[in-house]
Amino acid sequence: MNLVINTWGAFLQKNGELFRVKTEDRVAEVSAKKVSSILIATAATITTDALKLAIDNNIDIVFIDEYGEPYARIWHSRFGRTAETRRRQIEIAETGAGLELALYWVKRKLDNQIALLERLRTTRTRKSAEITAYIEKLRNYRQSLEKVTGTIEEQRSTVMGIEGSAGRTYFEALSFLMPEQYRFEGRSRNPAKDEFNALLNYAYGILYSRVEKACVIAGLDPYVGIIHTDNYNKKSLVFDIIENYRVWAEEVVVNLFAARKVLKEHFDRLHNGMVLNKEGRAVLIEAFSRYLDQPVRYCGRNIRRQEIIQLDCHKIANQLLCQTDEPD
Repeated sequence: MNLVINTWGAFLQKNGELFRVKTEDRVAEVSAKKVSSILIATAATITTDALKLAIDNNIDIVFIDEYGEPYARIWHSRFGRTAETRRRQIEIAETGAGLELALYWVKRKLDNQIALLERLRTTRTRKSAEITAYIEKLRNYRQSLEKVTGTIEEQRSTVMGIEGSAGRTYFEALSFLMPEQYRFEGRSRNPAKDEFNALLNYAYGILYSRVEKACVIAGLDPYVGIIHTDNYNKKSLVFDIIENYRVWAEEVVVNLFAARKVLKEHFDRLHNGMVLNKEGRAVLIEAFSRYLDQPVRYCGRNIRRQEIIQLDCHKIANQLLCQTDEPD
């Protein structure tokens, strides 16, 4: 489970092998054995004993801002795997294998988007024709990826151009499916211009943290990307790999609107947009955590969604070390 601290002034300390969280009106305790990550989303105090307990149990402590994006983390200083994996990340951009891996990720992203729209179509029969038209457009974009050959260095702009065009079509479809008062004009980031993007940005932020942790455990360098370059001083590989899982955040947010669990009171207005407030974050975190904890069938076995990220990162590391291997 994730231990989420979302109350201003909370106090996190150690009590034996338990984490104790104190707020003004309650005290809660949870075993360190049950915690995979600690997310701190507000002003809080942490004792060094609590930090040591987390490190001893391989629990990372992630600090996230008002948009849900991680800006710092604390965990052990031991590196995963070997430097060989990281060297291969740099080298693979010059080979056809790098393009194959990049295309696999983008195709998987489009497949996920198509699958989500198909699921949504089954419960929105009055809009079936329009949804089908969006699905066909996405299939055409995916088909165009089959014609891309060469290296990722040669084809990066082509791949990202197709991905961007498909993304605009996809989010236009999601907006079309929103209740009238919550429709939006494309993606908007920090700050979001609308309620949908405010929720989605925060959910993406949670995913960023999960993907970064999985990368490091697998021995991958989060800063050395394949599709995204390292020119932006950002965790480029995290931006690459997260494309496989963005649909999880999107499905959760769409379902929150469909279930009428999103209220105008869940957002704070800014002069140039809006952000989730404490109540809104609580609604999203609870729904997303439950979704990530659900078991699904993957690679021939039952596995929780959140464990898929780690499994995939280990696969990527192995593919980098064995260049002839192709994505499954």
